[in-house]
Amino acid sequence: QAQLIESGGGLVQPAGSLKLSCTTSGRLFSVEAVGWFRQVPGQERKFVARIYRSKVADYADAVKGRFTISRDNAKSTVYLQMNNLQPEDTAAYYCFDFGSLYWGQGTQVTVSS
Repeated sequence: QAQLIESGGGLVQPAGSLKLSCTTSGRLFSVEAVGWFRQVPGQERKFVARIYRSKVADYADAVKGRFTISRDNAKSTVYLQMNNLQPEDTAAYYCFDFGSLYWGQGTQVTVSS
């Protein structure tokens, strides 16, 4: 059974940076896309970014120019570099495999002074 294991969340001040990681195990890394979503309590989970095996990527408008998604196929890992973080970026961030339709367990990102 596939597993997606996220890490890298935490507390950061406004304008700060964090880098999230999502490592898959138990199966071949997705032949399709792997992405990140985020969710605030009481709201629906929202798309953040996605990267295909070819390394073509797309982003939500809210994070364009600040977040960068990348992947290391050899390590079966996807990264989300988040720069210039703002309080509205506070959320639980989830990794999602578009091939297997599995979700990770989530990692909390809190942006606060």
